[in-house]
Amino acid sequence: MEKQISEKAQKNISKLLSQDIDSETRKRIVDIQKDTLLANDAFSSDIVFGTAGLRGIMDVGPNRMNSHTIRKATQGLANYIKEQKETNASVAICHDPRINSRDFALEAARVLAHNNIRVFITVDLRPTPFLSFALRELECTAGINITASHNPKEYNGYKVYYKDGAQITPPHDTGIIDEVQKIPYCKNIELSAEDSPLIHTINDTIEEKYLTAIKNLSIETQLCKEQGNEISLIYSPLNGAGITMIPVALNQWGFSKITLVDSQKKPDGHFPTIPKPNPELKETLSEGIELLKKTKSDIFLASDPDSDRISCSVLHNGQVSILSGNEFGTILLHYILERKKPLDKNFATVTTIVSTRLVRVLTEAYQGTCFETLTGFKYIGEKIHQWEQNKEHTFLFGMEESLGYLYGTHARDKDATIAACLAAELTLYLKMKGLSLIDQLYAIYERHGLYREGQRSIEFTIEQKEAAFNQLKKMRQKPPQTLGDLKVVGLIDYLQKTDLPKANVLSFELEDHSKIILRPSGTEPKIKIYGSVTSEQEKINSSIIAREDKRLQTLLLAVEKLFKS
Repeated sequence: MEKQISEKAQKNISKLLSQDIDSETRKRIVDIQKDTLLANDAFSSDIVFGTAGLRGIMDVGPNRMNSHTIRKATQGLANYIKEQKETNASVAICHDPRINSRDFALEAARVLAHNNIRVFITVDLRPTPFLSFALRELECTAGINITASHNPKEYNGYKVYYKDGAQITPPHDTGIIDEVQKIPYCKNIELSAEDSPLIHTINDTIEEKYLTAIKNLSIETQLCKEQGNEISLIYSPLNGAGITMIPVALNQWGFSKITLVDSQKKPDGHFPTIPKPNPELKETLSEGIELLKKTKSDIFLASDPDSDRISCSVLHNGQVSILSGNEFGTILLHYILERKKPLDKNFATVTTIVSTRLVRVLTEAYQGTCFETLTGFKYIGEKIHQWEQNKEHTFLFGMEESLGYLYGTHARDKDATIAACLAAELTLYLKMKGLSLIDQLYAIYERHGLYREGQRSIEFTIEQKEAAFNQLKKMRQKPPQTLGDLKVVGLIDYLQKTDLPKANVLSFELEDHSKIILRPSGTEPKIKIYGSVTSEQEKINSSIIAREDKRLQTLLLAVEKLFKS
């Protein structure tokens, strides 16, 4: 336990107390000062940009999400836009259902309007990919999305997009960050009136154009139109933004038999029925899975609060199978490659360094080119923009293992809406052949090789974080000879690798072609361990899958012990 509040923290506390703040905030500051560790964490440093912008716990202090950090970030963005001397500069703003999200969105709008920058804001919560679409449709200079994605209810965030519709990448990210850092904590940042003529609501026409763009991506259009009611779907927006778009889009594709998880259909930033609004977690999906079993529906889909990620679960041989992000992405990509005709001769897919190697295997099997990026869908969006400029490739599909997928170029971020529609179409297509998504996955393994992936997250307290990150530093300086019982035969240090931006990531290749990747979170005190094992099998069944998964978990646990010893 730290003995006293640091000088910097105390200075920032005094700055905040000197302002005209409400009694609740003053009381919260008094409470925080009783916990030295918490006070230093909240007030000794500024919240920093991660892979997508700001994200953190909502509370008082410069290292927390609150009106001060929102205003500071937005003023920095405004200063950067003005430096670029953009003609008729404008910014699109969207938000998720979280506590304070609407308020933060309006604060950002008022800061921009005071800086004589036009604002287009959604009438209410909307999915993240809709912001990416609307930004480009409205020809905006930038975009802001107030969301913390799948983080716990205590979190909120601030994602910044630029005119290409993707999350900010160099040079815009560093330029905006530099401008934000120039602004002192608690600086008085002025706001426009709420009814400023520069603040406009994004109208229904833009939403209709987005849904039309989604509808036009259907591959088996006639099949969906004529037999879409042959499958039944369960859907949960997890009290998030997906409810505004996904059921409508599914209906437009021809899927009318949709049952909503009743307790999770209304937007609610408290997420009352789930421990965390993360569709990767089995406990988060429990109500939907029970409904899937009860109704014997064909598929259960669940999107996260900002509706850019989506999970898929199905019944197979009477048992529920929750598809991992890698499994679901593999099945979607295979379907596109098999059924979309014709494929562009220079088509390309994009995935991340921690996602399944099957993306590359499948892409190359169909004579395409696969590119790998660092974690963060902004890098995938960046590729789409590059190829539109230089015509070297045509983007077909992008995915990351954490349930993020994009088919089409209507958006430059992962999109749960198109993934949901494509999953429904594929489910129908397979059902007409007497097959399930799991049958299809096994067939892919038999033809292209069995690849199984998994991950473990090691979470730390504030006191433990430094020691854990030092262990990662030691592994970089003196790489281990073995991981588990397997010899390390290759190492990629992404702080040194030159064809991607530098990142604090280590990738180990093992003697049996297994892989381990270590990546610290940019927004939370944890380190993620990603593992992959592979083998060739003539016939795939559940027992072979279980055997390989056990082998993978043994390897992951061995690596985890290195950080807990």
